[in-house]
Amino acid sequence: MQAILLVGGQGTRLRPLTIATPKPMLPVAGFPCTSHQIALAQRAGVDRIILGTSYRAEVFEEYFNNQSEVSVDIHYAVETEPLGTGGAIRNAAQYLTCGPDEPVLIFNGDVLTGLDIEALVSKWREANADVALYLTRVEDPRAYGLVPTDDQGRVLAFKEKPTTPEEIVTDQINAGCYVFKRSVIDRIPEGQVVSVERETFPQLLESNATVIGVVDEGYWLDLGTPLAFAKGSADLVRGIAPSPLLENRTGEAVIHETAKVHESATVVGGTYVGANVVIAENAVVESSVIYDGVFIAADARVTRSIVSSDASVGAHSSITDTVIAENASLGAHNELNSGARVFPGAEIPDSAVRFSSDR
Repeated sequence: MQAILLVGGQGTRLRPLTIATPKPMLPVAGFPCTSHQIALAQRAGVDRIILGTSYRAEVFEEYFNNQSEVSVDIHYAVETEPLGTGGAIRNAAQYLTCGPDEPVLIFNGDVLTGLDIEALVSKWREANADVALYLTRVEDPRAYGLVPTDDQGRVLAFKEKPTTPEEIVTDQINAGCYVFKRSVIDRIPEGQVVSVERETFPQLLESNATVIGVVDEGYWLDLGTPLAFAKGSADLVRGIAPSPLLENRTGEAVIHETAKVHESATVVGGTYVGANVVIAENAVVESSVIYDGVFIAADARVTRSIVSSDASVGAHSSITDTVIAENASLGAHNELNSGARVFPGAEIPDSAVRFSSDR
């Protein structure tokens, strides 16, 4: 089986983390999100993957040419101009080698999932479908496009984000993974901006193509925001979210062997601690992502936050639901929470800020 992984987005909701790094290459529990997805696909029998890249495309090739955690045949389809999801799939299809009736797995690059890929493909085969969509159920579907299905799993419609209670006709949403018949991909217009969600899928329904939805009750999380990103990393560390790259791990933290954590410090809640990090005495780090080279001073507290490479958090400072970008410095006795973001290289002096968006 072959696959296309769409990793061309700029990740604007995750800035400042994505100023220099594409969102799918941000480390989640120590590995890029893309690596977790590739490993999941590889386990399901995928042996050839095309990465549909655009923003900072060179980062992907530089990394995967020098990695060892996955061992599939990887090719790169670069968009010089954004083509939308459908256009990106069509652009990547030039590197597919499978026949017209063979399945092609499509992943969105910003989703963390425990999807049973083999079961999804089996349903696609059983229905002789043109496309099978991975669906998940959410408690509040107002932020998503809705995908109602009939008793046999046939997709009935693709509904835009509902704005009234009457428009919420299902709790099933498009979870960002599909199985396409190769010939369907080849019918997408080449070199044009096409939305697979707003154009390709509705057109398939209009032409009476067989489009099915398969609900998977396993783990699913959109990593599009810093809070979700930190949660996804913590879930991977704690084993709540599955990944072939993190099997047989136990405990409340993953700490790189070169990190130095003082014996009086507390590191819990699914925290990932990168290489050459220093966490000083009595510091508390919970449910956070700590990149390489970070310094967290004595009595600092870091909760559900992301501290990027070579940044520092000063003594007695507290950050919650906060992003500290690379090479930034937060001095002592500061407080940041509720979505605060410190941009690359910023220097905040001691006792300079006490920020909360809900105050």
